[in-house]
Amino acid sequence: MTTVKLATTFGDIEVELDDAKAPVSAKNFLSYVDSGHYDGTIFHRVIDGFMIQGGGFAIDAKRGMVQKPTQDAITNEWRNGLKNTRGTLAMARLGGDPDSATAQFFINVVDNSFLDRAQPDGAAYAVFGKVTKGMDVVDKIRVVQTTSRMGMGDVPKDPVVILQATRVG
Repeated sequence: MTTVKLATTFGDIEVELDDAKAPVSAKNFLSYVDSGHYDGTIFHRVIDGFMIQGGGFAIDAKRGMVQKPTQDAITNEWRNGLKNTRGTLAMARLGGDPDSATAQFFINVVDNSFLDRAQPDGAAYAVFGKVTKGMDVVDKIRVVQTTSRMGMGDVPKDPVVILQATRVG
């Protein structure tokens, strides 16, 4: 198992990736970590009682939230036996397209068993890791005040930034 540290403006979060049960998702996440993609991105969707989502947008002083370019989408590994429980890391994807996950991920802040069941598009949400340190940081992020920005809801009023994502083990 590989460990990644997400240094955020709220503190550090360490996540352990399940390379054995979710090899495609873990490899994909690590490719974004190793390329520096996550550095400077924000948690752009925060819903207390559900999850915090990040990895896809950065803040530009002139343009506001800017979506970062991504690699090709990956195959959804939702049948790997891992469950969307509190503290797990899962791939975000577009509804209606099970194999649309790229860089965005979310951390479940509660047990979200409904995400383990096939959605109308025929697939669920693939878990590929879990928080091993810093759940207190996740809990601070989950309760930040949110607003609507650039047509998106649940965006933190004050940006919550992933300063750097690095492999630590």
